Amino acid sequence: MGGPLNRVALMMKRIAAIIPALNEGASIGEVVHGVRRAGIDHVIVVDNGSSDNTSASARTAGARVISEPTRGYGAACAAGILALPEACEIVVFLDGDGSDDPSELPRLVERIVSGSVDLVIGTRTQGTAERGSLTLPQRLGNSLATRLLCAWHGVRFTDLGPMRAIRRGALERIGMRDRGFGWTVEMQARAAALGLATGEVPVRYRRRAGGRSKISGTLSGSLRAGATILWTLLALRLER
Repeated sequence: MGGPLNRVALMMKRIAAIIPALNEGASIGEVVHGVRRAGIDHVIVVDNGSSDNTSASARTAGARVISEPTRGYGAACAAGILALPEACEIVVFLDGDGSDDPSELPRLVERIVSGSVDLVIGTRTQGTAERGSLTLPQRLGNSLATRLLCAWHGVRFTDLGPMRAIRRGALERIGMRDRGFGWTVEMQARAAALGLATGEVPVRYRRRAGGRSKISGTLSGSLRAGATILWTLLALRLER
């Protein structure tokens, strides 16, 4: 009847990729091409208020581009979810800066297609992170956040990586609310609260194209993002 790769290949037509992007004109075209080479035809790039050629480059590469002028990682992801095609059954997310490797996506999707998990995270800390791709504040923040996820929500993760895949039905059950950088940890915490099956796949992680990150590339940005993640975890803990 065919192995896992055959099942994934048959499923690819029912998978959509969402890529939030803010001023990623230098990299977004190649990211979209990479996703399409991985076998995913439905690629949605959410332009989160770019002042460069992000939208034009994404369209040229074959993506559907939608605009979300309200700044925020979660806001961009939410806009992409609203634009999902009706036939979509699995949603994958990745960044538009070239740090995530789209060729890894079938490995994440296979875990869902095999029926073993509802949500799978591409873990950078257990995979191969290129030197300089993960800053010290990112590593420390990841370590603290994943420890709190385990202590407060009873689920073990090693990363809050942006590359992830989730069943659409599970995503709808979660009911994402965060509109900022607490979005990734909110998904993982709410999945645990619902008793969804979760897993991780080690992935490659690269230095972003076009210079340093707008968030993790500065100490103040890293601190703001870290504080947002911790506040989100605390709010979810109190909610439970």
